[in-house]
Amino acid sequence: MIKNFEEFQTIGKDQLDASVASATAVSAGFQTIATELTDFSKKSFEEGTAVWEKALASKSLDKAVDIQTTYAKSAYEAYVGQLTKIGELYMSTAKEAYKPFEAQIAEFSGKVSQKKAS
Repeated sequence: MIKNFEEFQTIGKDQLDASVASATAVSAGFQTIATELTDFSKKSFEEGTAVWEKALASKSLDKAVDIQTTYAKSAYEAYVGQLTKIGELYMSTAKEAYKPFEAQIAEFSGKVSQKKAS
């Protein structure tokens, strides 16, 4: 009985440690994503404002349309690039959050395999 209780305590402690490590990884990942999104939003706003001022200062409608078209193309490319980067950050966060549980899952799988073999 004591052995089983000690094993139960050890498993509980290991799961708590893994949960804390996982939550820490998720928190750090989301903080990185939030910072990245904030920086991108700020940069996009500044670029949009500069383009708006440049378009208003242009001497002709053709020049204003050309400025806006060039900006729209570069803004779209930046947006797609940012989406890719954010997707990679989410994937990295998920992998980091899963890492603390890998050893426990492998250990559990090994125990299940041993019991099936018995």
